[in-house]
Amino acid sequence: MLRHVDLTRIFFVDIETVPGHATHEELPTALHPLWAKFCEKRHAKELAAGKTHEELFSNGGLYAEFGKVVCISVGYFRPLKDETLEFRTKSFADDDECEVLRGFGQFLQRYAPCGPARYAKLETAAPDGYFLCAHNGREFDYGYLGRRMLICGQPIPPMLDVAGHKPWDLPHLLDTMDLWKFGDNKGHISLPLLAGVFGIPSPKDDIDGSQVAQVYWEEKNLARIVTYCEKDVITTARIYLHYTGLQSLWPEVQLTQTPWPAVVA
Repeated sequence: MLRHVDLTRIFFVDIETVPGHATHEELPTALHPLWAKFCEKRHAKELAAGKTHEELFSNGGLYAEFGKVVCISVGYFRPLKDETLEFRTKSFADDDECEVLRGFGQFLQRYAPCGPARYAKLETAAPDGYFLCAHNGREFDYGYLGRRMLICGQPIPPMLDVAGHKPWDLPHLLDTMDLWKFGDNKGHISLPLLAGVFGIPSPKDDIDGSQVAQVYWEEKNLARIVTYCEKDVITTARIYLHYTGLQSLWPEVQLTQTPWPAVVA
C-alpha cells in the first residue's frame, strides 16, 4: 500500500502541545466566556458530572484555539556511503511558540509535497516531492500546526497549506493510525499499543501525553519534553517500516540526534 513512497523522502513528525496558559485564571478575561461555551460543546459530559470550566482547562492543550506548541520533532532516513541508513532527528522547542513554528516552517518551506503531476490537486505538489508522517497526524498534528501558524501570523509551508482540500487529495500526508484502520473508522489505536503489537519498545517509558502540561508548566523541564517527543518520532518511523515490510533494516540503522538546544561553537 506504500510501494509508491520513497522512504528517504518522508519527514516523520510529532508535536507536543500544552494549554496556552498555566491556569484558567491566567487566561485573558475576554477568552473566559469563549472557553466556557467551548466546554459546553466539547465537555458536556464532564460538566454534567461536576467538573468545572477551570478544571477542564487542563485539557486546553488539545485544542489549537486555547493551546500552544512547545516542541516539534522531525526524523528522516538518509542513505549512507556504506549502503546502510541513518535516521536523523531534530527538534524545534522554545517557550516562545512563534519561534518553534518559525523554525519548523523554515525547515519545511524548502520541500514540495509529493503528488502525481497529472492528478495533483495542490498547486505546489510535484512527483518528486516529499511526505509527512505522524501518528494520528490527519486528525491532530497537521491541522494543529496550520492553525497555530495562522494565529502566530506565520507563512504556512506548502506541505501544510492544505485547507479546503479533501483528505484523498493529499497523498503526501501519511498517518500511521489512518493506515492501521484499513477503512475502519473505529480503528483508533494509541502509539504505544501499536508499537507493542509490532514488538517495538514503548516510547512512553518516562512520561506520556497526559503529563506534558505538568512537566512544562510546573517542572519547567522543556528538555524532558524534547526527549519524549523524539522517542515518539523514532517509534513512528519504526512502525512505518513494519507497514512496508522493511522492519529488518532497523538494527543496522544509525541513529543521529541533532543536539537541542543547538550547540554554539
